[in-house]
Amino acid sequence: MSMRRHQRMVWSSCLATCAVLAAAPALAQDKPADTIRWPDAPITVIGQSLATPIGDRAYSVTSITPDMLANEPSQRLENALRLVPGLQQFRRSDARSANPTSQGVTLRGLGGNASSRALLILDGVPQSDPFGGWISFPGYDAINLSSVRVRRGGGTGGDGPGALAGTIELESAGVVPDQSSVYGDLAYGSRESLEASIGTSQALGQGGLTLSAQYGRGDGFIPVIASQRGAVDRPAGYEQWGVNLRFVAPINSTTELQASARAFGDQRERGFAFSDNDNRGADASVRLVGRGSLPWSVLAYIQMRSFESSFGAISADRSTVSQSLDQFNTPSTGLGARAEIRPSIGSGGELRLGAEWRRTTGETRELFTFVAGNPTRLRRAGGASDTLGAFAEASWQTTPDILLTGGGRLDYWSLTDGSLRETVLATGAPLTTSDFADRDGLEGTGRLGFAWDAAGLLTLRGAGYLGWRLPTLNELYRPFRVGPDATSANAALAPERLRGVELGADYEIYTIRLGATVFWNRLDNAIANVTLARGPGTFPGVGFVSAAGSFSQRQNLDSVEAKGVEIEARADIGDFDVAAAYSFVDAEVRAAPGQAAIDGRRPAQVPRHFATGSIGWFPQGGDSGLNLTARYVGSQFEDDLGQLALDDAVTLDARAALRLNRNLLVELRGENLFDTVVQAGISGPGIVERAAPRTIWLGVKLDIE
Repeated sequence: MSMRRHQRMVWSSCLATCAVLAAAPALAQDKPADTIRWPDAPITVIGQSLATPIGDRAYSVTSITPDMLANEPSQRLENALRLVPGLQQFRRSDARSANPTSQGVTLRGLGGNASSRALLILDGVPQSDPFGGWISFPGYDAINLSSVRVRRGGGTGGDGPGALAGTIELESAGVVPDQSSVYGDLAYGSRESLEASIGTSQALGQGGLTLSAQYGRGDGFIPVIASQRGAVDRPAGYEQWGVNLRFVAPINSTTELQASARAFGDQRERGFAFSDNDNRGADASVRLVGRGSLPWSVLAYIQMRSFESSFGAISADRSTVSQSLDQFNTPSTGLGARAEIRPSIGSGGELRLGAEWRRTTGETRELFTFVAGNPTRLRRAGGASDTLGAFAEASWQTTPDILLTGGGRLDYWSLTDGSLRETVLATGAPLTTSDFADRDGLEGTGRLGFAWDAAGLLTLRGAGYLGWRLPTLNELYRPFRVGPDATSANAALAPERLRGVELGADYEIYTIRLGATVFWNRLDNAIANVTLARGPGTFPGVGFVSAAGSFSQRQNLDSVEAKGVEIEARADIGDFDVAAAYSFVDAEVRAAPGQAAIDGRRPAQVPRHFATGSIGWFPQGGDSGLNLTARYVGSQFEDDLGQLALDDAVTLDARAALRLNRNLLVELRGENLFDTVVQAGISGPGIVERAAPRTIWLGVKLDIE
């Protein structure tokens, strides 16, 4: 059995487990949830989390299977997530050309922000950068995933802070104790691009060990569109790698140990001198999972990050560039622990009780105000944040047709040791010495939902929820510049708070699945970069801004209100797999005093329309076949004032695969086949940056059992 087929079997086992738990809780108590009986023999899968809570049936959830990940022509997680209606990153470009700090993830048009407003977790561990809140997507390319689940709407329960727009759950592939395998992938693509990965899953007694490594590089493309390029513009090369180690072993008949460690490196250039970025990280976690009559889990983790970035000032005719910033080190650390138990409440109910602690620390260290190519000032800014929360959530199958769910959570948060130091390099004389007051508070959140199997094939569901997010250390304490534009930090930022409701319907007949959801969300205290003035001038927190630039500050808006609809459809018809998704979002800023210029405008980086569709042909359900994916993203504004518009765009991707024998598969992949100019950003002088152009890959995949 190949690694890919093994992943599909593990995924099928997960689905079967969830179905058994939802339909027959009493049976699940008699039989361990990780044992699935197939026609010939039982297959035991270990290394997974506790079963999906039955209350999730009340919420809008999209699942991405391993097959869908494999058919993504770029083979990158961030692009596969674009299959989910309404899910977007701050920029339209992916991790090969985007600035790493722009890769925050959000849903439902809650506004452009480089910090994520959706919580991404891997095996229960939050994944956003401890300092800045963005996602380091290249760190996941070396990980075998059994599932990706996107649950929309504010999170409480086990989700916790940060799950404003929803939660993205990544689950590592489970382990079949008596099976071992090895795989390897190699692909060559446009612009001297290379991708290679190798991995193994080895049985160790009743447990198992998985080890994988990945490497990718490319000469890159020139980000600035052809008509605006100058002498300084050049291809934006990249080099990325990752390794992942995971060990799973049963401690007794109902308890297992899951230990994971991973490391990654990500070097990118932005297409001109002095625009390189270097992002590195290492994570480790230990989780104990109990699957007896009282299911439970305990998790502890550590995350370490180091980020470096440089930026250059480009002349108006793009003929010269000089260094303007050297963010030479931004170390940060995330620590956390979480515990949960799930007592049963009657034959049709489930109770979740738990507690969670998170801590982040980080500091930026950077050289700025360059004169004749040399830095003249040093900045250090950072601090620490802590959250400690407890939650309870109950779900009842009150009748065979009706599920009710509800829960609440209380979090205590604190911001400590916030500071900003700026000094003159030549003399050491202080320019800015700010120690910000420690702050703390309590945040209460909750959610209620229902699911009603109205007519056998039709399920109606609805939910209301509250959520919140603490400002990142980056938003609170670090001023920054992008080209001629400057933005000051704001240590007084309040936490973002969300309230929302949704109503949806799911219809399934044979292998056809249809779903639709209407929603209303209001994000109070939304954090945004608010334009306050144009240069030239000297402004607090950033200094001089030229006539080509603008001055902004991170501020809390009164709110962002978003309402809309999401539609999904999937069908397996013979040898064909068909999927389509569409979202419409009507979002509007409600400005606070002093922000009248943006009141009533659509938030930056929020398109009204988003659509995706794919069709795959795989004879006899095998690996050989063809898949086409089309995507449409509507126009959106680059800035909060609505003056810089990014055009809408349609792209077409494709993948063709042919299995030559049991162990060898060849594939041809194409991204953006029509070479559409997908505008990813506009800088102050009107310089347009594009996302990836047409890219062709030829690859081979080797599976050895």
